[in-house]
Formats: sequence, C-alpha cells, structure tokens
Amino acid sequence: MGCTPPPHVRISCLTSNVRVDPSSLSFSMWKEIPVPFYMSVYFFDVVNSDAVLQGAAPEVRERGPYVYRQFRHKNSISFNNNDTVSFRERCSFQFQPERSRGLESDHIMLPNILVLAASTMMEHRPMSLKLLMTLMLTTMGQRAFMNRTVGEVMWGYDDPLLDLMNKYFPGTLPFKGKFGLFAGMNNSDSGLFTVFTGVKNLSRIHLLDKWNGLSKVNYWHSDQCNMINGTSGQMWPPFMTPESSLEFYSPEACRSMRLVYQEQGVFQGIPTYRFVAPNTLFANGSVYPPNEGFCPCLESGIQNVSTCRFGAPLFLSHPHFYNADPVLAERVLGLHPNAEEHALFLDIHPVTGIPMNCSVKLQLSLYMKAIKGIGQTGKIQPVVLPLLWFAQSGAMEGEPLRTFYRQLVLTPNILYYTQYVLLALGSALLLIPVVYQVCRQEKCYLFWSGSKKGSGAKAAMQAYSESLMTSAPKGAVLQEARL
Repeated sequence: MGCTPPPHVRISCLTSNVRVDPSSLSFSMWKEIPVPFYMSVYFFDVVNSDAVLQGAAPEVRERGPYVYRQFRHKNSISFNNNDTVSFRERCSFQFQPERSRGLESDHIMLPNILVLAASTMMEHRPMSLKLLMTLMLTTMGQRAFMNRTVGEVMWGYDDPLLDLMNKYFPGTLPFKGKFGLFAGMNNSDSGLFTVFTGVKNLSRIHLLDKWNGLSKVNYWHSDQCNMINGTSGQMWPPFMTPESSLEFYSPEACRSMRLVYQEQGVFQGIPTYRFVAPNTLFANGSVYPPNEGFCPCLESGIQNVSTCRFGAPLFLSHPHFYNADPVLAERVLGLHPNAEEHALFLDIHPVTGIPMNCSVKLQLSLYMKAIKGIGQTGKIQPVVLPLLWFAQSGAMEGEPLRTFYRQLVLTPNILYYTQYVLLALGSALLLIPVVYQVCRQEKCYLFWSGSKKGSGAKAAMQAYSESLMTSAPKGAVLQEARL
C-alpha cells in the first residue's frame, strides 16, 4: 500500500490512492475503466406515419433494447504544471445480440430528421425557396418519414439530401458522408478534457479545468448555462456527504448537469450514496428561472439542443417524457413514463467518489410540424416526437470489485481501526510497571498471601491486622511478612 498507520491513516491512504497519479492504486482504473459499460437503445417505431401526415396524433411502439458493449480508453495523457492532466477518451461500440431484443437489420419507421429539420429551418424563408425545396425533395424521393434499419439509424446511411446540402450550403452541417444519430460517437472521442489530479489539492480532484481549451461554451444565452462545471462524469472528489451533489459536463448534451443525493444504500457489501436527477434538470425557464438561458423553450421537462445540433429542432429529456409536462406524453400515443424504468441514477462510494453502479437514461426527440409551402410536411400537427432513448449503464463486478473492496475499502478500514488496537495495547503496556510497583507494597503482598490456605498465612494476616490496631513505638520498623 505504501502507507503507514498515522493518526489519520485512512484519510492519508485514500488520499494517495485516489488521486490521478501513476503511483496511485486507482490510476489504472481511471485510465481504462474496468467496469463493463453497456448502451441499451430503444427506438420509437411510428405505426401510423400516413395518418400523421393527415393531421392525426402519432402512435409509437417501443422497439428494443438494442444493446452495445461500450469500450473506453484514455489516450494522449499529459500531466501539466498546474496540478492538472489532459486526456482524450476514445469510445467504441460492439453490438451484443445475446443481450438484445432484435437485430441491427430490423427496420424502423422514424421521422426523416434531415427533411423535417431542413423544412423547419426554411419556415421563414420566401415561398419561392420553399417551393423549390419541395421540388428538390420530390426529385430525390425524400419523404417526411423513413424506413431504415437500426444499424443505419445508429451508425449512418448515405443520403442524397446530405450530399446536396454539403455541396451547395457548405458548413451548414457539421458532418459529411453518412448520417447517423451515433455516427460521431463510434471510434472517436468527445474532445480534450483537462482535469485536476488532486495531488496538490484533493478537494479539486477530477474537477474540470478546461474542455477543448475552454472554460465555458457559447451555445446558450447565459453565463451560468454556458459554464463547464463538475467532472468528466466518471469519478468525483472523495469524502462525500448527503449535502454533496454530482456535477459533470456532457459534450453530447452540450451542458453541465447536476445530480442530487437521494438515499444511502449498499452495493455488493460496499456502502453507497445514490444520486438522481432533480425535477429541475430539464425544466423550462418559467418553472426554474436559472434554466432560462437554455431557451427558447417549449413545455417544461424537455431541453432545446438545436443550438449545438446544427440548428435541427432536437430536444433532450428523460425517457417517455418522465418528469416533464404531462401534455407532452398525452400528444403521443404509446408512451408510459414511470420512475422505475425511466429515472436515472448513480450509486457512488462516498469515501472514494468512485461509481459502483449507474444507469444514465436520456431521450432524443424531434419537434415537427407542417411548414406551409413544403409539401412533404403535409398536415403534421405540432408535436415533439420521441426518436429513441438510451441507457448507459455499468456496475463494478468480478475481480475489479474484489480489488476495489480489498485495497480501497477493507485495507484502509483495517489500518484505521488498528491504530486504536495499538493504542489500547500501548496503554496496557504502560500500566504493567504501575501495577507491578503497587503489588510490591506490603498491603498488596499481604492481600495475596491472605488468599492462600495454611495456618502460617492466616497467622501472618492476624499479626498484621493487630499491628495496625496498635501504635508502633517511635522509631520501630515494621517487619516484612514472609510467605
């Protein structure tokens, strides 16, 4: 362990073993997370797309989960002079058919995001441009809904509209080639993170200093909403209390998020604190004024992320609009929000700040409506239509769990309590000479000798008692009683 048991042994051992330092026990865990992470994706298959074009309320059927093993590995690690370390984390995904309910070849009916997003962006353009766009979309065979495979929606498909926009409107979209909702996440990283190591100041460990060299983003309309706060979302500072909160920056959501303490628990024998999303996480500005910077807003419980998603009218929320304005779920048939299935949580070991069990669940939705002049949008009534929701989950298990318990929970506790055992033993050793000196006095000798059988001992006790009752002559010396 490299630690000796001083008075604050548990704190000192944990301090040296949780910091981001190649010599610490948790460094290898930080560099390459040993916890198996899985991403489970659920699609909302639109079962009445033709009726929606005629003005009917959309009806969806949840499909999935389609489960992917997520591999994370930090690279480009560089330690800086200001007690920080910079790194990139590369992610890759591998489909897990044995855990899934379906295959990547399954076909799903979904809104055509490119068509509907482009239509919304053309809403306030001249009618002539809208008619031209209608003609162009018709020529390319584009419609408001598309029937694609799960694999295509996830990792990308060729789209002539995408090629056309990149040719005639370069820079409008942040990507080229294939279009897919998760295409930019596979075999890639989420930017350059710079976090504090905790070597000089443990209270700042894992907290973000910069992301891509920035201390704040410029997607939103207030300094508070643009702040890059918390950690990168994997580990937090140690020694948490129920008053602590979990804050982290999500590049995918383009914002920082804050979770709050809910309750204590135990995971595989390890004490944990459970943190959950507050009701205000995706609340609009009228319900929670600090979120006004994320607006323009619609109903409370969904966040407009169009400013960081190439202007497309996309919204982030809890699955099935859980914790949102009930009217959102009422406008889409087939949604059933409930806490058990759709609430997110993180179970953290409070002493080290390391997650033991987590399930982060988010939903991506598209705002769509009929745009006058663009025939592909028909008579679609304004609605926020869910596209999919996903759960990123992981739980420490197997040998990593045993190693964590042994080195970061059990051993510090043993050393912590050992100091009290040693203190008790030390006190006992100090008392031995004191007791020995007391027992050398005549009273002690006679007390023990009186407990022995025999007339000689009894006579000695009686003689001693009588001597106490008579005054000794001045200068006389009491004779020691012999056994």
